[in-house]
Amino acid sequence: MSTATEQKQTTPQQQTQRQSPNQSVLGVVSDTMVLTGRYMRHITRQPEEIVTFVMIPVVMMLLFRYMLGGAIEPGDSSYVNFLIPGIFAIGVTLIAVSTTAGVFMDMQEGFVERLRSMSTLAISVVFAHVAAAVMRAVIAVTVLFGLGFAVGYRPEVNILKWIAAFALLLLFAFAVGWISALLGQLAKSTEAASGMALILVFLPYASNVFAPTETMGAGIRVFVEHQPITHVIDSVRALMLDQPVGNSVWLAVLWWGGITALCIWGSTRQFRRRFA
Repeated sequence: MSTATEQKQTTPQQQTQRQSPNQSVLGVVSDTMVLTGRYMRHITRQPEEIVTFVMIPVVMMLLFRYMLGGAIEPGDSSYVNFLIPGIFAIGVTLIAVSTTAGVFMDMQEGFVERLRSMSTLAISVVFAHVAAAVMRAVIAVTVLFGLGFAVGYRPEVNILKWIAAFALLLLFAFAVGWISALLGQLAKSTEAASGMALILVFLPYASNVFAPTETMGAGIRVFVEHQPITHVIDSVRALMLDQPVGNSVWLAVLWWGGITALCIWGSTRQFRRRFA
């Protein structure tokens, strides 16, 4: 009788915790897909997000393409071919603002607690925010590629290298999503969440987005050459223009793969500590 009574009194959360690992994995995938759809629908209800992660890089693209680019000599390729891969990086990092703020709000406004009262695995909230961030990055890069082509961007036709460049941008977006998820959980206020996200947003501007590193002063050049976003930009430029990539791809993968692994560990640990 006591066993039967315990089973009847078991909460949905306790039942979820007793699931097998395979069931838990399937549950996380299913719940993540549902919640990702929820976050993507926010874009249609909050069109200002589109302005944030699409219009800002578009303005930067047009500004440097038509007003400032003529004063910069990129070397072997045209300036527009040099510029657009860096604009992709700016578009990807801009997803950090909405992702960090979204994670913070869900942590603070009781949404996670409501999920914990159901059979939904609450940590799926974090995974869904990351998945939605990657999808927003894909939208931004697609739009920027189309507009870049309209203003003269002409990458070399090599489908395998294009796929490699796109995969690298996906890894970069995935890492930015997980960094944002961790920052959103660590933030103490909405303003703090947005402020921490701006660190990522401004980091591409301290890279070789707009000018070759060879034209920079010695001090800033050392930082620019070795910061991880520069490796992404150099790799995408070389891959899409069918140029030698050197060590850029491997350095980019090592940097952003390592950052992703660290942020996944930190984010899940922070979530479990907070909602245990």
